Amino acid sequence: MEQPYWPVKKLFFGRDDAESDFVDGLLRDGFQSTYASETVLAGRKSLVVGRKGSGKSAICAHLMSGRYPGRAALITPDDAAGDEIRRFELQGLTADTAKSLIWRYVFAVHAAKHITEHAGTHKKWRIPASVRALKDFLQANGEGDDGRLTDRLRRGTRLLQSATLAVKMFGFEASVSAGGGEPGAGGGSEGARAMRQLDALEVGVRAAFEDLGCAAAKERPFLILVDQLEQVWQGDPDSHALVTGLLLSAKHAAAAYGHAVRCVLFVRADIYDVLNFADGDKFRSDEVRITWSPAALRELARARAALSLERPVTDDELWDGIFPRRVAGQWTPEYLVRRSLARPRDIIQFLTLCRDAADRSGHPTIHEDDVLEAAEQFSRWKLDDLAKEYNVGFPFLRPVFAQFENAGYAVDRNDFTARFHEVRDDLHERYSAYAEQLTATSVIDALYGIGFLGVRRGDGVVYAGDSQWPLQPYEDDLRVHPCFRPALGCRTPTSSGDSWLIVGDQAAVTLAGAQSHAAFLRNVSTTDAGFQADRHVRLLEETTLALSRLQRQLGRSGLPAESLTQVQEGIDLLNEQIDALPLPGAGLTPDMVEDQIGDVTERLTALHTRMNDRGLRDEPITRRLVDEARALRRALGGAVGGGGGSDSSG
Repeated sequence: MEQPYWPVKKLFFGRDDAESDFVDGLLRDGFQSTYASETVLAGRKSLVVGRKGSGKSAICAHLMSGRYPGRAALITPDDAAGDEIRRFELQGLTADTAKSLIWRYVFAVHAAKHITEHAGTHKKWRIPASVRALKDFLQANGEGDDGRLTDRLRRGTRLLQSATLAVKMFGFEASVSAGGGEPGAGGGSEGARAMRQLDALEVGVRAAFEDLGCAAAKERPFLILVDQLEQVWQGDPDSHALVTGLLLSAKHAAAAYGHAVRCVLFVRADIYDVLNFADGDKFRSDEVRITWSPAALRELARARAALSLERPVTDDELWDGIFPRRVAGQWTPEYLVRRSLARPRDIIQFLTLCRDAADRSGHPTIHEDDVLEAAEQFSRWKLDDLAKEYNVGFPFLRPVFAQFENAGYAVDRNDFTARFHEVRDDLHERYSAYAEQLTATSVIDALYGIGFLGVRRGDGVVYAGDSQWPLQPYEDDLRVHPCFRPALGCRTPTSSGDSWLIVGDQAAVTLAGAQSHAAFLRNVSTTDAGFQADRHVRLLEETTLALSRLQRQLGRSGLPAESLTQVQEGIDLLNEQIDALPLPGAGLTPDMVEDQIGDVTERLTALHTRMNDRGLRDEPITRRLVDEARALRRALGGAVGGGGGSDSSG
């Protein structure tokens, strides 16, 4: 007797994360090639940008699985590693530049370990002196074992800050000694010494690659991949400097090592798009954004269904056999894509929910009711995920989403403004640091920028990604994205329950790689739509960070006991004064903040003068005092948020 057709029992679309998906085999055997993955593999792009769930880690896992024909190393910083990098600073350098040096150290060590291991299998009968020198370097600096990234960062921090990096084997001992450089010219600063040491190390690494013939154009470069930066992102100035420093170091590596080493970075779009640094325009040609068309997402679903069922599956069978042909009057794949955010993770989750609903109901194939049930759960997931994805920049999304509950999905700007005014005071109290920017207009702009709202233009409705134009102030006819409507109870266009159809609201939605999304986020720090803490709150944060940097610098200084005590007492007093200020929303005013910062700069300058008078001019902490005072003075004049830290003028 012929067995009944029951594909649901075996149907499997994959896991939520690339690592687990790879272990299960679907990512390994059914990897969906995209323009982004092809350009990275070909070496044409080195900066992969995409929204959460768009497939960045999938490309990374694919390269590490052996798809890349050369050697590769993967760096995935965790919380502990992020803390080490955020705390790293060097007197005489900006925060961006200082953090680029610790990344350069990590890259150099990875490259050195690779080339020394490769030398053992090389056809040359005699190991070159440059390779022997690298082995000595790794041993002398405690880098002989693989170890954890945090441990490597801790060693690099200690060595770069203390100017004890062992590089004498490369013939640069004199130029990297602690006393190098002219006093007062910046040459003897911590930053200048660290840069000379790293320059020497990178010259030695490149020499080893060249001596083994691994730097030739015909050879595959050693590939260093950096992924999961969202694990260390906190949205503060140190996090900005951490990622900016990584970008700068990757760009530097391309010049320092030539063809021998490539660094490929995988950065979430909401992180990359808020970075604001002088050399940002130099990464345009390296950047590739991950985009997914509806056809590519349908192919992903078909390929994974075929792998799990262990036989070929056609489009017709998948969408008119395993799945129902139509759901709520729409072709099923269009229904699924339109109610997701056009990312692989979304489609995998949605398809899995459909399969689970059918299995629970005892259906041999997936019915329309199963898809409708899955859509409800999926919508709740995605609304929650959107709030988490943008929590760092927009911490107030959850209470704002509540303003759309059980209302129509067609939103009039004036109606929303009226509803927002009813809760504005409560939001200002709960999120007092953002009070100046929490207006109805800026919230609407934010909701459009992150893809929650669309806008009707002509005969259609566009969402983030459909248009390069941001939301205009005169555009009043807005729409809640179909993905989020079930979770909010937005069943009809209007709250009255009328079920008439809005022409053009059936347009397909594409979000990944959105230019409007990128443009919006790139302007976060400079427009009314951007949700940073209000200026006087940011100024106070900058001041607190400056005092923390001075505390750390003081902890490793060699000041005489009397001077050490005097500086410590001065910093403690300033911290006490800041702690005594009212909280945002509880009486703190811009005048209070500006007066406090003015007092801080005067006291730091006075401490610097006192150290100079005692003959301690060239101590790193002495220089750091005036560096931080200058930076705060510039911030007070309006240049806030550029990465903090000291400058190179000291």
